[in-house]
Amino acid sequence: MHAMQYELTLPADYDMDIIRDRVAGRGHLLDDWEGLGLKAYLIRERGLRGSPVNRYAPFYLWNTVHGMNAFLWGGGFQGVGDDFGRPSVRQWTGLAYEEGSGSRPRFAVRRRQPVPEDRTLADAVADAVGEAGRLAAADGALFAAAAVDTSRWESVHFSLWEHDTPKADGDLFQVLHLSAPGRHRLPRGRQW
Repeated sequence: MHAMQYELTLPADYDMDIIRDRVAGRGHLLDDWEGLGLKAYLIRERGLRGSPVNRYAPFYLWNTVHGMNAFLWGGGFQGVGDDFGRPSVRQWTGLAYEEGSGSRPRFAVRRRQPVPEDRTLADAVADAVGEAGRLAAADGALFAAAAVDTSRWESVHFSLWEHDTPKADGDLFQVLHLSAPGRHRLPRGRQW
């Protein structure tokens, strides 16, 4: 599993309905993308639910590098660059994925944090895997994932929720659409 995200921080007075319309018109295009586990189309709105900014920030979990590369180099990603300029794309190697009991994706939480230098990598990863399991087991969670960027030694936890009061720390996003053609193929549990 590979995690990926880019973020577009938009002007404070940006009409976020433009993004809603974009997702409503184009979101379905990845509903059957080969190699994609899932893509959550996410937004934050300035002044709502603690957000200081307007932001469009899709989050992906890929089953295959081939699918991810086909998206990035084969045209799927080009529309973002054409409309907003080419954003930096963050990538993380998967550590864990766990399903929850929720069914309707409404909100997401993403938390990035440094991998502690005073802990062994094995212990830090075990904590990240355990946290994914804890989040997925919480009421209203659809799933939780953990991944790591070894170039920055940063972990990311990502979870999807039915409600806007998740039992997770991090940035809260509204989910506009979920494309999940390969969600059932994402490997459960620890990724090694």
